[in-house]
Amino acid sequence: MSLGTMPSGAYLKTFYDWNIMYEEISNERKAFLVNDYSRGFIEYCQFRAEIIKKGYFQSGVRIEEHHRQQDGFIHAGVMATMADHTAGYSAFTIVDENFQILTIEFKINFLRPAFGDALVCRSRVIREGSQIIISESEVFDIRGEEEAMVAKAMVTLMAVNKDKLAQKG
Repeated sequence: MSLGTMPSGAYLKTFYDWNIMYEEISNERKAFLVNDYSRGFIEYCQFRAEIIKKGYFQSGVRIEEHHRQQDGFIHAGVMATMADHTAGYSAFTIVDENFQILTIEFKINFLRPAFGDALVCRSRVIREGSQIIISESEVFDIRGEEEAMVAKAMVTLMAVNKDKLAQKG
């Protein structure tokens, strides 16, 4: 299965459960978020934006040898980084373009070892405040045509005006 395609079965049900209530965002904003998502360390990790809607962000990565730990499983740090970063971008979809998103706190539960060929992370905003935003992420291990949820994270984020961040320099 290739990332970005819509397989059948449980994956499709999950996709609809996560996306049915989400509005589209402008193509301009979507293009910005796609490009902005995969910079710096995230570019090194090879994470890519896949689906973007208001309050929802999905990312994916094809697993290579450097994503694995010493026993051949996908490293927990890869999954944690993906859950945190994707949650941040779900929050980015609901704020004005003059704001940046910073993680305040996150908690992740690893549910089972990941060993497949790819990971998909689905993040959605569950509490939209004027400054504090809470998102949740679910990370799925793609194993051929099957997928298994391998991690779930709760992420607390803060929307900060870009001007305030520039002053802190």
